[in-house]
Amino acid sequence: MVIDFNSMEEQSNPEFKGGKGIAYLKKHEDELGKILHGRLEPGSSIGYHKHETDSEMIYIVRGKATFFYDDVQEEVGAGGCHYCPMGHSHSMANQGVEDLIFFAVVPQHRG
Repeated sequence: MVIDFNSMEEQSNPEFKGGKGIAYLKKHEDELGKILHGRLEPGSSIGYHKHETDSEMIYIVRGKATFFYDDVQEEVGAGGCHYCPMGHSHSMANQGVEDLIFFAVVPQHRG
């Protein structure tokens, strides 16, 4: 299956999960999970939230992300990946001067 993010319209999500600014997302979703192409402008963030029933992997394409993962602050640049396993909490912020571009995968856990 091919997911063509270039043909999708970007959706604006103000204060996504309690964050600041707007998260711009293109999303493919089915019963197995979500795959997102996202963009955060400088000063924007995705709010701190817990992954109760799933996990999330976020690959940074361009820019630098600041993650708050449980009680730790982490910086991840282009080519790096942040992982938040089920049962853990995180947020992501763009504290840089350019747009932050990322891909996120959120598989649904079955048990």
